[in-house]
Amino acid sequence: MIKRNETRVVHIGGVPVGGGHPIVIQSMTNTDTRDVAATVAQIHALTAAGCEVVRVAVPDVEAAAAIKQIKKEIALPLVADIHFNYRLALEAVKNGADKLRINPGNIGDGLRLQKVAEAAKAAEIPIRVGVNSGSLEKEIMAKYGHTAEGLAESALKNVSMLERYGFNNIVVSVKATDVPLMLEAHTILANRIPYPLHMGFTHSGTPIKGSIRSAAGLGALLAMGVGDTIRVSLSGDDPTDEIRCAKEILSAMGLRRFGPIVIACPSCGRANENLISLAAQVEEKLEYVDNPITVAVMGCVVNGPGEAREADIGVAGGRGSWALFRKGEIIRKVADDEVLQAVMEAVEEHV
Repeated sequence: MIKRNETRVVHIGGVPVGGGHPIVIQSMTNTDTRDVAATVAQIHALTAAGCEVVRVAVPDVEAAAAIKQIKKEIALPLVADIHFNYRLALEAVKNGADKLRINPGNIGDGLRLQKVAEAAKAAEIPIRVGVNSGSLEKEIMAKYGHTAEGLAESALKNVSMLERYGFNNIVVSVKATDVPLMLEAHTILANRIPYPLHMGFTHSGTPIKGSIRSAAGLGALLAMGVGDTIRVSLSGDDPTDEIRCAKEILSAMGLRRFGPIVIACPSCGRANENLISLAAQVEEKLEYVDNPITVAVMGCVVNGPGEAREADIGVAGGRGSWALFRKGEIIRKVADDEVLQAVMEAVEEHV
């Protein structure tokens, strides 16, 4: 059982983050925020996939103004992503953003940050101090270089500034592309601040490699009890892929469950030749099942029966014949041509 790090509770709209609440899944739209229809459509797709907080880019005043209309048409809390121009943060607050994400390395001097803090405090919304390894302040880079200490120092400095302005409704993130660097920076912060941590990579990569990098980095931190909200950043056209990956990571760590888990034998010379096809078909048919259920599709006489017994529903196959299990007990034997239907009937009965 993972013991999570104790942090303060911050509310993003109606979603609580930190304080032991379930780890929240976030993503970001890749549409032009000024195109309200396209942005709303993508947010609806993200919502259906399981996203719980969504972020939009706010590069100009028109994008900040679009937040007001977008908010009317979505259910998710909306985060405004601000860079360079503090006035855009003020406009985003005015138009109903549920949270601000600012990068202290490019937002400007202390007075500008103070104005942003005052606006967020008046609106009772949090600010995420988002530090990226590629945009650290010049003085931090001069002192620390591209290091975990530099990332943590930047975050701590800007958290301290917000606190001096009487603002403590804060979420913190430090992001990089390097897994060990990210691990070290988060470990430093987890021991020094009480605020919830949002975790992710600046650029994890394309869907396959990015998913692996995210699973390695986020999984290691989650195992240590660090982290309150995550985003899996993938270089792809469809941001719903980020949600699916994040859900799989949290499920694998035993921190949350999202519908079925399908386990299957690895390919080997002992496996039933129909195993790979059957596992893929079962997973496809279970895609729209919401209930948390574990289904094992095992094609090996060595490990298969034991693995199938441990699942809610399982099959273990030899050549042309499969044993169908429910909660550790064999229900019946089925042939190759009826095994898929038998598994799905057993799943329906279980859920």
